[in-house]
Amino acid sequence: MKIRYGGWLKKLLGCDEEEFVLPETVTTVGALLDWLPGRSERHEKALEHSGVFIVSVNWRYARRPDPVADKDEVLLMPPMAGG
Repeated sequence: MKIRYGGWLKKLLGCDEEEFVLPETVTTVGALLDWLPGRSERHEKALEHSGVFIVSVNWRYARRPDPVADKDEVLLMPPMAGG
């Protein structure tokens, strides 16, 4: 799976994207969001409020129950603020 990070997630994680093989237990967006923080301390900190992120799977808006697989590309976009 390829995960692309948007907004301030890039800075906190120190990368724009990552690729990895999903564990068999990660089959939904929700399971992915629950699993990712366990990858490292920086993931844990960056993703602690993942419930407010906009998620797309293969360029389509996705919600927690939607499926994910190793062949997918996921974008995680945190909320933005500005003036």
